[in-house]
Amino acid sequence: MTKHDALTDVAGLRVGHARVAGPNALSGTTVVLAPEGGAVAAVDVRGGGPGTRETDALDPRNVVQRIEAVVLTGGSAYGLESAAGVMAWLEERGRGVRVGPDPSHVVPVVPAACVFDLGRGGDFTARPGAATGRAAVEAAAATELHARVETGAVGAGTGAVVGGLKGGVGTASTVLDSGITVGALVVVNAVGSAVDPETGALYGQYFQGRPAYPDPAVHETARRRLAETLATNAPPPLNTTLAVVATDAVLTRAQAQKFAGTAHDGIARAIRPVHLLNDGDTVFALATGERDLPGEAGPLALNDILAAGADTVTRAIVRAVLETAQGVRGPGGHFPSYRELYGPEADAAVDSLSNKGS
Repeated sequence: MTKHDALTDVAGLRVGHARVAGPNALSGTTVVLAPEGGAVAAVDVRGGGPGTRETDALDPRNVVQRIEAVVLTGGSAYGLESAAGVMAWLEERGRGVRVGPDPSHVVPVVPAACVFDLGRGGDFTARPGAATGRAAVEAAAATELHARVETGAVGAGTGAVVGGLKGGVGTASTVLDSGITVGALVVVNAVGSAVDPETGALYGQYFQGRPAYPDPAVHETARRRLAETLATNAPPPLNTTLAVVATDAVLTRAQAQKFAGTAHDGIARAIRPVHLLNDGDTVFALATGERDLPGEAGPLALNDILAAGADTVTRAIVRAVLETAQGVRGPGGHFPSYRELYGPEADAAVDSLSNKGS
């Protein structure tokens, strides 16, 4: 049974958030910290406008075997500087790829990906840097194992927007019959929408067995209000949805790359359209190696993890939208939350969120 329906249900993983300070700042950084010694990692980039760092190092053909942390950040390409703060923190602890005779001679490989949120708070220059990344990794390290993960407008989701609605961070997990845990953490910030324009239900809920259909009159009012706010905002030039999927299973790097790729299906179920030229949709996969794959199924034992990864990403996106309670109105634009538009009916959907991984 999962503990918190969160990425941190995967043994050894910790999550920390940090926000850029300032009255007109609306951005931040999220760090997923692996257990000491690292985790097998991979990445799959599908969006047409990605902003990434150190993703080539994760190619199974290349030399890096394990990584210590993944950075998800706001600030577009500027925000990738936050990974430098994480690198410095790891170097101080001797965590990274050993490159010399002394144990302190390490190079931490810290893959990172960014979302576009520049100017959403009104200040185009308010974006994460090395200090933000350091604050986020310190926050992660300060948590206990299997800690709850803060969701909504936090960390890299601070300035996130999805289809004109306020986006944010969501997480979910599941335990397979084999006892293997699969978890996901998503930063929802997309050109596409998470809401079915015909019904007002969240697309991702169609894959959870019980979509919450708002009253048609409530939906029509919400649709009209959203259209009015979109008309007053500048069109977003770039966006991006980021995800980390993880498992406590033993995976090869090639298997981890397949895990990252199929997890994109979870984004496609919950956001439409996806993988546009405006987006930089990127999924990282981590495997901490606590449990062997069931031997009786042979190589096909990976299938259960692949399917669970996509399902868990979908649930994490639904939670990100529903658990981002407050919208934003400021010099950078007006981005209402789903719950503000749909009122008590959205609150009922939040109440119905259950740990489907238990």
